[in-house]
Amino acid sequence: MRTDYVGAVYGSILAASVVATAGTLGPFPRIKLMLLLLITGVVFWAAHVYARLAGERLLCHPVTWGEVRRVAAREWPIVKVAVPPAAAVAISSPFGLGMAGTTWCALIVALIEQVGWATVPVVRGGATVRVVLVNGAVNLLLGAVIVLAKVVLEH
Repeated sequence: MRTDYVGAVYGSILAASVVATAGTLGPFPRIKLMLLLLITGVVFWAAHVYARLAGERLLCHPVTWGEVRRVAAREWPIVKVAVPPAAAVAISSPFGLGMAGTTWCALIVALIEQVGWATVPVVRGGATVRVVLVNGAVNLLLGAVIVLAKVVLEH
């Protein structure tokens, strides 16, 4: 699986976890949830970039600005996948969703992204139907754990 897909799957799981565990956000909860999603995505991305660059340094490979840009671009899907759940939060109010509905909407968007980003490269890689279904099922199971945590720990 290509690195951009891997980062997108990680980022989708991260976004779903952020939404599921956001809790009470006080005044302006939609703005706070959108910011929490985007900031968490950026921090997670920066941590991945730093870890890759530090690993290169440990292997005695020189770290140039070109390498920094390459690694940052390769890991950018981690940030990109935070945008659709944040957008779902942004557009929830005109559709009459309260905060409970808004968080569920954002969580569903993040989980759809997770399954999509995990499944598309497997299909493109020519995997058998069985492998595609197993891959989708594993990602649905991971998403179900997050949904279960939200239900059990409802705030």
